[in-house]
Amino acid sequence: MANFFKRRMSWVNTRMGFFLLTIGLFWVKTYIAYQTEFTLGAKGSVQQFLLLINPLPAALLVFGIALYFRGRLAYWLMMIINVLESTWIFANVLYYREFSDFLSFGIMKGSSDVGNNLGKSLAQITHVYDFFVYVDIIVLIILLVTHVIRIDARPFKRRYALSITVLSFGLMFAEFGMANADRSGLLTRTFDNNYIVKYLGLNEYAAFNAYQTQKESATRASANASDMKSVLKYLKQNRVSPNVSYYGKEKGKNVFVIHLESFQQFLIDYKVNGKEVTPNLNKFYHNQNTLSFDNFYNQVAQGKTSDAEMMLENSLFGLPQGSAMTTYGTQNTFQAAPAILSQQAGYTTAAFHGDVPSFWNRDNTYKSWGYQYFFSSSYYTEKSGYSVGYGLKDKIFFKQSAKYIEQLPQPFYAKLITLTNHYPYELDKKNTDFPATKTGDKTVDPYVQTAHYLDQAFGEFMTYLKKAGLYKNSMIVAYGDHYGISNNHRPAIAQLLGKSKVTNFDLAQFQKVPFMIHAAGLKGGINHTYGGEIDVLPTLLDLLGVKNTDTIQFGQDLLAKNRNQTVAFRNGNFISPTYAKIGGTVYDTRTGKALSLTTAQKKTVDKMQNHVTTELSLSDRVIYGDLLRFYTPKNFTKVDKSSFTYKYKPAMEKLAEAEKKEKTSALVKNKGKETTYKTDAPELK
Repeated sequence: MANFFKRRMSWVNTRMGFFLLTIGLFWVKTYIAYQTEFTLGAKGSVQQFLLLINPLPAALLVFGIALYFRGRLAYWLMMIINVLESTWIFANVLYYREFSDFLSFGIMKGSSDVGNNLGKSLAQITHVYDFFVYVDIIVLIILLVTHVIRIDARPFKRRYALSITVLSFGLMFAEFGMANADRSGLLTRTFDNNYIVKYLGLNEYAAFNAYQTQKESATRASANASDMKSVLKYLKQNRVSPNVSYYGKEKGKNVFVIHLESFQQFLIDYKVNGKEVTPNLNKFYHNQNTLSFDNFYNQVAQGKTSDAEMMLENSLFGLPQGSAMTTYGTQNTFQAAPAILSQQAGYTTAAFHGDVPSFWNRDNTYKSWGYQYFFSSSYYTEKSGYSVGYGLKDKIFFKQSAKYIEQLPQPFYAKLITLTNHYPYELDKKNTDFPATKTGDKTVDPYVQTAHYLDQAFGEFMTYLKKAGLYKNSMIVAYGDHYGISNNHRPAIAQLLGKSKVTNFDLAQFQKVPFMIHAAGLKGGINHTYGGEIDVLPTLLDLLGVKNTDTIQFGQDLLAKNRNQTVAFRNGNFISPTYAKIGGTVYDTRTGKALSLTTAQKKTVDKMQNHVTTELSLSDRVIYGDLLRFYTPKNFTKVDKSSFTYKYKPAMEKLAEAEKKEKTSALVKNKGKETTYKTDAPELK
């Protein structure tokens, strides 16, 4: 029996046999990862077949490199390649688990800006079974070291190695032909990385992404002023007139932009065990002087928070891969809200963030956007227990920010970025006084607890603004930047929504985030228009009465009566009051049911798709080519980044000088007396 087994297994003692064994094991584990760790949505026999075979062509090519080398070196090269390939799978499994997307070179290029904060998140999302991807390597090494598999030292003919290479390319072309037949324009029209991995594989995705990254660099180098013509033509055709009932109604008021981290629309009025998760935000949302938008969607991609900020303050989309703030924030020219308000309306501009200034490259990007002040971690007192996850706890953050807010000459534009309601939704027991949900999903259940804490912090801040005399003279904007619960948590999402299961349409609706604008005397109410983060800047500028008819903004005023209500998602999907296109399926937005389109419906949907594809591609062209360096609107001067410093001492000296000169700050108005900030934060008692 032993001899029989030995004879049957003798093939692995040849170079080609070991190569095929390695390829086979790699193929199997990749396919297992596809099926268990990624939601690729393979439908039909063609897609399922391509998903099954797509690890093979690239594996033959990459592992086949080792066949060109002799003796032991060939074997160890196969192992090294296997380690590298398996690490690529491993990294994507972890990244996808949290962000429902694949790693890109843009993200990896910016890893130094975000990596120092990811340790805790990685610890939370890494599972023991993830290391399964390395098991075959360990087994093969043991078999080689113990001589169960013997190394074949005989020369391997080059023509055989070359045949493997040629075969791999042949299979790749055949695979791409089948994929493109099933999904035309796969590499030219899609904005969704899931499609590329589903049809072609992880390695091919990496190669295509590398090509895209190189192309982006070349695009900037070759861009010129004439490239702006198509952008200006599109914007002229799509510009809308402001609503005269609202235009300029908040002229001269302070602006607070409160960034509600990972906060989704479903939390508004949501209850757990009969208790409101966000009672303060609920009151704010329903206030008669608050404009609340219940069909407002996050439109972020891999850049998450940085994408939201890019859209909110520039009306430019984030990029399909990576973060525009990280990759282009330092070098590009921008015409952002802080610069516009400072130059055209005399605003003081400041950003507040209880974390390191390098996160998402904010310390450089904010200068490009024209922020005069950036109050980051070095401005705040940090003690044990003051921080959780990604920075200062919200209650402590708001309290410590108050002393700087009071010193800002009015009118001012101030953005405050909260952090506590950030994955992995951790909060110590002394700050947790709200019940978790009981979906059984450990990621989802504490989400309402950190959201409730954020709501408490928001309520305290509103109380402070009233006491400081800032509430009545300010326009307060509160918005959720992106989802808190990713689409990978379908069973839990279904329970939260009271459904037996959720469809792709339900998940698209789950991408809604709150957007609220409050001001004393403002005619409020629930506005049902469809819009997203790209529309915020023109909305705010119109309310403030700041002319922006020649700016480069891809959004439209949410209050305009003749606006286009087709909301573009970064992957090319879209939603509108009538149709929603999600992953190739078109739904009736009113019923949520999938449609078999009539000729007339298809024509309408195609027109919407063309609009979405055009605005996404033109926005990308502006960023990739740094086209704003070639175009300056009227009454706007290119931002001089060297005029700003965010170092504590010089910045505070500059603020003190401005406060003394202008004498309009809340501190001056209150005769130099600081307003007492009340908080129940246990760390401060």
